[in-house]
Amino acid sequence: MGIVKVDDALHEEARRVSTVMCRSINAQAEFWMKIGMLAEANPTLSFNDIVQGQLAAAQAGDQDEAAA
Repeated sequence: MGIVKVDDALHEEARRVSTVMCRSINAQAEFWMKIGMLAEANPTLSFNDIVQGQLAAAQAGDQDEAAA
């Protein structure tokens, strides 16, 4: 784990959005970073495609854990 310095305005936006999305500020920032990395790696996918792919991967992981 490390510390990431962000602009005060971006931190404030993360705080506002995290309240709406019922996430901690750190979880909101992590979500944005993960989605951003996936978007850069997959420029032809929409936001919805990326989120659906992540949900499918999480469900597959849950099923793998249940089978173990």
